Amino acid sequence: AQLVESGGGLVRPGGSLALSCAASRLTIPYNGMAWFRQPPGEGKEREFVAAIEWSGGRPFYGMSAAGRFTISRDLHEMTMYLHMNSMEPEDTALYYCAAGSIIASPIPDTYDSWGRGTQVTVSS
Repeated sequence: AQLVESGGGLVRPGGSLALSCAASRLTIPYNGMAWFRQPPGEGKEREFVAAIEWSGGRPFYGMSAAGRFTISRDLHEMTMYLHMNSMEPEDTALYYCAAGSIIASPIPDTYDSWGRGTQVTVSS
């Protein structure tokens, strides 16, 4: 299974950014796809951002994402997206996409496949 994130970068507070996660065909049997992020700093853990049921498209959001971020997927392109609006410096992190059998699990250890991450920095 292979997941490749893209779209990270530098954005000003209040701005928007869109991340993509391209999935290989080996990943598709996994119905639980999600975004996590890991803030900078030693000891910081991966935080659940949002998840989506790959087959039906149901979205789920963590507290940090609700109302600002939108998760979606394109079955034809085999790509998952995370559109982020009203971004804050606290959103600065390495963003990972993950795939697993459990839908909308907020626990990183329940996912079987991970991308390498894409850096998002929110700063003026």
